[in-house]
Amino acid sequence: MAPSITSVVPLLFFLVFTVVEVEGAKKTYGVLDNNPLKLFVFGDSYVDTGNFVHSESYKVPNGITFPGTPAGRFSDGHVLTDFFASYLKIGSPTPYAFINSTNLQSGVNFAYGGTGVFDTSIDGPNTTAQIDSFQKLIEQNNITKQDLQSSIALVNAGANDYTNAVKDGKIFDLKGFRESLVQQISVNLKRIYSLGVPKVAVTLLQPIGCLPELNAILLHQSCVDLLNKVSIDHNKLLLQAVQDLNNQTGQSPFMMLDLYTSFLSAINIVDTQRQANSTLMNPLEACCEGTTLADSCGTVDDKGQKKYRLCDNPTLSFFWDLVHPSQNGWSIIFPIVQASLGHLT
Repeated sequence: MAPSITSVVPLLFFLVFTVVEVEGAKKTYGVLDNNPLKLFVFGDSYVDTGNFVHSESYKVPNGITFPGTPAGRFSDGHVLTDFFASYLKIGSPTPYAFINSTNLQSGVNFAYGGTGVFDTSIDGPNTTAQIDSFQKLIEQNNITKQDLQSSIALVNAGANDYTNAVKDGKIFDLKGFRESLVQQISVNLKRIYSLGVPKVAVTLLQPIGCLPELNAILLHQSCVDLLNKVSIDHNKLLLQAVQDLNNQTGQSPFMMLDLYTSFLSAINIVDTQRQANSTLMNPLEACCEGTTLADSCGTVDDKGQKKYRLCDNPTLSFFWDLVHPSQNGWSIIFPIVQASLGHLT
């Protein structure tokens, strides 16, 4: 997801009315085919761990839970990449912006917050450009054939493309846009595989109608079903595309991570827990948000005064800001996602 999509909320109103460190799985030990495992990550802010260096991810209060100061994650702490890497029993891969010859042990994270499959309003590398950087490292032999043979890719992108399409008016041909988007995702997945990565995990689109920035029109009392249908239709098409890719290879190297179902299940879990524990936050509300529509989590004025509100205890929240889960949120989401990861071993 992008750092903020406040500017497109009015158009989405129109649209409405016309998915802490997690304990790794016992069967996975950071190796694949007897070689140290490496993780290569592509996508947006849900998986970016530090590439967008001039963003709110490096501003207080991001990182307040982990590591205690801003560290380039769009959250108060760990994000999806961290949980996925922990499941694999490896460290989070180094952000591409900070790689050198000595810190590639766990792989490389190419993801860049706010970007998409296509270009978005963020001046950063889309997924194709991220894969270009990956290929360049391979050609330079910074990533070796042996590295690739024992590697897994994680791909999360698409949500920013839909919000950007709203701003550009492309959303009025939603079916055509969705088809072109999923087709390009398919091209990207196939390319990553062709570069030598034997396992490629791609996420389904989260239920965007549950994001606090969008469910605000329902006073954070429920998700916006009509917006969630955008995710549902996208995911149906993506599932078919991935099945087609697996049929082409005959080896099923492509796998889905179901963020859609996992988000909904996790939200329901927290909502049920709130009935017995009133200290838990409403899972559909953000812990950190700007004091006006023009502000966001971390915004300050010229005098350094805060222009955002922060909840009393981020560790009890589900959403960190208007679009990103908190570390606690991801810690509830990921064990549900994990159920689909058994065949990685």
